[in-house]
Amino acid sequence: MPSQAAQALEKAIRALGGTWDTHRSVTALRDAGLGDGDQRAQEKRARQALRDLHEAGVIVKIDPDSATYRLAPER
Repeated sequence: MPSQAAQALEKAIRALGGTWDTHRSVTALRDAGLGDGDQRAQEKRARQALRDLHEAGVIVKIDPDSATYRLAPER
């Protein structure tokens, strides 16, 4: 079962579209009420949520050299 952070981030990505990186993900998670901890903890949570969504096929990496993603095409 996906984490609460991954579920909240997926909802934001589907609603807003566009490209997603750690910074944008931190903001979305903070807006969803999941902004507890210092900046480092928030970034770690956001990166893990992005990796979880990538692993689940929800998002795809658009740049192999950075953690930048977008919503995966519908299958």
